[in-house]
Amino acid sequence: MAAAFTADGLLDLLGAPAYAALARSETVPALRATRGGSPLETLVRLFLLQRPVDYGQASAALPADDCLAEGWLLRDAGEVRAAVDVRPYGGPEGEDWWIVSDLGCAVGGAGGASAAAGRSAGADRAALVLGVGGASTTLAGLTVRTPVGRALDLGTGSGLQALHAARHATRVTATDVNPRALGFARLTLALSGAHEADLREGSLYEPVAGEEPYDLIVSNPPFVISPGARLTYRDGGMAGDDLCRTLVRQSAEHLADGGHCQLLANWEHREGEDWRDRVRAWVPPGCDAWIVQREVQDVTQYAELWLRDAGDHRAGPETYAARYDAWLEEFEARGTTSVGFGWITVRKSGAARPSVIAEEWPHPVEQPLGQTVLDHFALQDFLRRTDDAALLAARFRLADDVVQEQVGLPGAEDPEHVVLRQNRGMRRATKVDTVGAGFAGVCDGTLSAGRILDAIAQLVGEDPVLLRDRTPEAVRLLVEQGFLIPVE
Repeated sequence: MAAAFTADGLLDLLGAPAYAALARSETVPALRATRGGSPLETLVRLFLLQRPVDYGQASAALPADDCLAEGWLLRDAGEVRAAVDVRPYGGPEGEDWWIVSDLGCAVGGAGGASAAAGRSAGADRAALVLGVGGASTTLAGLTVRTPVGRALDLGTGSGLQALHAARHATRVTATDVNPRALGFARLTLALSGAHEADLREGSLYEPVAGEEPYDLIVSNPPFVISPGARLTYRDGGMAGDDLCRTLVRQSAEHLADGGHCQLLANWEHREGEDWRDRVRAWVPPGCDAWIVQREVQDVTQYAELWLRDAGDHRAGPETYAARYDAWLEEFEARGTTSVGFGWITVRKSGAARPSVIAEEWPHPVEQPLGQTVLDHFALQDFLRRTDDAALLAARFRLADDVVQEQVGLPGAEDPEHVVLRQNRGMRRATKVDTVGAGFAGVCDGTLSAGRILDAIAQLVGEDPVLLRDRTPEAVRLLVEQGFLIPVE
């Protein structure tokens, strides 16, 4: 844009503190930084700060009459105000993109996203279309970005995932149950210069039933586990976590061989049931899966979060209490004690012995993780086809981002334990014994695992046969978690 209404342009105009404050829905610093009336300042006030501006100033910044005719702007005497949120967004390769959504429904919508419905022309609370938020950017960072022929964005919303997919997919199909969302997605793609997507209205996989399979399916679905379906953007309308289960369970029918389905999800923790067993059971036969639980909330925390999101804390004490009680009643009836949130990636491998890993990792990670996801499944393939004898004959190298930490009392002759830590990707940490630490430290791709163990056995005075027998399990774990990379 000539006015530099871009992510970089905003940072230059506002400065880092005001830019960060805007992401927290604090507008005063940005208001102070946009008092000059330049075209860029006018656009910021219109679309990001949602303030009316003079019609003449608006006309100097954009084709105001066309925007009025299209419904992007509304006129009130000599002023105009925005009817939609148009938000600059930096693409992964520095592209200038713009995400179109309902007003107040982008980053950190103050006081709950749906509370902004009254400020969005033609929108009611149930039909809101969200813009850029933490969940959508998390999924975008997780997604595998290899070139593909066909990609499906299921539940596209404002079109962010479809926009990302358009960079590496020949054909993008985007679906949503909300026709307003499809309209916003069309604007997002067009304004950002992406090629046109095939936009279809409908629920789950219904709009693509019986069609050619997809190489990539992504979904930031309405995963909230709630009593009812008041808000389309978050409530799936199915009991408990059935919507996420259905998305995962039916994914294999719509995936090409080797294709990935990646989504964010909530799942129930129930009395007497391991959540890992629950979610692993969703994975269809012939598919590998990597399930990562990032957060757990008890049912009271969970209900309070989504009651506030809906603006129910403003509805009055009696109404709020009744709605809160309805959430807890639903959870009690289902035996739900808490709710997990995380990522699920399914790969259609066709394996007779699929790798289905469900783990809890609430610690910080480094986005983007798309390559980490690809590497995870490649390592599972290696481990699946490699028996212990072949494992000892293989050569490995220590991943580039791994450091070793020794933990113990100051002045102690030997550490209490040794920790290997990744500084990139998942940023895992794992305890190893002295043999494991020594083995990992020597792995540079030149010697086989067996020869390294024989040398360690000689150094520590241990029987090399016994060491070879007991070490493969530890080596497999280091490979599975990405600390050791096979040299093939």
